[in-house]
Amino acid sequence: MGAEESLPGHNAIPEMHHYYSKFMRECPSGQLSLHEFKKLLGLQGLDPQGDLYIKRVFDIFDLNQDGFIDFLEFIAAINLVIRGKIDQKLKWYFKLYDADGNGCIDKKELLSIFTAIQAINGHTNMTAEEFTNMVFQKIDVNNDGELTLEEFINGVESDKDLMELITKSFDLSNVLKVIQNGRRHSV
Repeated sequence: MGAEESLPGHNAIPEMHHYYSKFMRECPSGQLSLHEFKKLLGLQGLDPQGDLYIKRVFDIFDLNQDGFIDFLEFIAAINLVIRGKIDQKLKWYFKLYDADGNGCIDKKELLSIFTAIQAINGHTNMTAEEFTNMVFQKIDVNNDGELTLEEFINGVESDKDLMELITKSFDLSNVLKVIQNGRRHSV
């Protein structure tokens, strides 16, 4: 069965020029700094946890690590969030949690990023501790207190509830809606 047919319609991304004009309007230099990124999303004045999370998201979108998101990086990020296959997204989430970049997620890293996400999204029916313990209980196969990329992807893909929870909790489409529709906080 052709995998092509199951792809979302080509209209999954409204015309590129919409994003381009939006990006250039918000960011005439063509280089979006972390400060501008937060401003664009109306996320200034977050608590330190929330700030940390937004910085991690920014750093992952900043593919060449030059401290700015340019238009190509911006489009790559939008593409991933809207059209990325689930394993691409899981790899992205893994990178987001792996704060020290050592290729493993430990409980402290997962706890801190989930706490940060709660600070921004605010909606959840479990504490960050409960979430972290549940994730490790379900997918830390060798019980070493760390998740490798393989353990993480296999574990999440084989557990529907966990997949739904992670996808919902870390859904960035609300960030994209803001980028699409604009949220100007005139101060």
